[in-house]
Amino acid sequence: MGRRNTFAGPYLDRAAHLRQDPAWFEAALADRGSRVIAVWNSRNLIAGSSPPHAVLLDLSMVPPEHRNIGELILLGRFGEHHCFAFEIEAIEPPALLEGARFEDLRLIAPRLPADEAGLLAYARAMISWRRRHRFCGSCGSPTLAARGGHTLVCGNASCRAEQFPRIDPAIIVLVSESDRALLGRQASWPPSRYSTIAGFVEPGESLEDAVAREVFEETGIEVGRIEYHSSQPWPFPASLMLGFTAHAASTEIRRNDEELEDARWVTRAEIAAGKVRLPPPLSISYSLIEQWFDQGGVQKLREVHGDRS
Repeated sequence: MGRRNTFAGPYLDRAAHLRQDPAWFEAALADRGSRVIAVWNSRNLIAGSSPPHAVLLDLSMVPPEHRNIGELILLGRFGEHHCFAFEIEAIEPPALLEGARFEDLRLIAPRLPADEAGLLAYARAMISWRRRHRFCGSCGSPTLAARGGHTLVCGNASCRAEQFPRIDPAIIVLVSESDRALLGRQASWPPSRYSTIAGFVEPGESLEDAVAREVFEETGIEVGRIEYHSSQPWPFPASLMLGFTAHAASTEIRRNDEELEDARWVTRAEIAAGKVRLPPPLSISYSLIEQWFDQGGVQKLREVHGDRS
């Protein structure tokens, strides 16, 4: 396997088989070595700058009234520590440690150790899920946490519906034709930025069908020879990006649904010359472009692209 996508990897032992054991949760609470990943306003706690690193707080820094399954989510074992996720609900960010600050994970992740980036993404995703499911979708009653915080159970005794963390599958694809790749841009992106084609998988649809549909809807291009590339957890808030490559069966671009501001065929030479601005290197889109670019000659994308994003 080549370079692993950001946020992916076996960076901790999730110990999912132990989540149904309340004693495990209580033992982790009692363990003086347990640590907390604090999340405030969807931001993670970071310290240092050259390089930065994730802050794992002592569990003792969480007020006693919040040290319970209703507010802590047991993520698993990270190195020698049990790790919990905890959301700080406050208007202003609290000053927890000197020199530490809350940062947007999308911006800081490329500079973090890979295992820390994955751990912070996991914590952020679980906090986001918990926040969005405070009430039962069947009867509207408040939900209660169970199984280490990985299940939310309706508090209504006559309902007791269970909710589990969900992800939204989305395909992302590098379509190529000869020495050209199909890239598109959204109006909200920075000037000149282009990326691969992406979209959410619909109910009753296979991944391959989603690839063909999204490419055709957004660009009018028909594709064939679809191949899986890799996947990337994308906790902003809860996507799983499923990367593919595909060969173009047609070449005339027609933006059928106007979701993209522009779509175009781009050559390796144009990318090397900086004619388009690529997505950030932490993204699976960049990985897809990189693989295609590097297969075409002696130049490597990271050599010609550097830190531009």
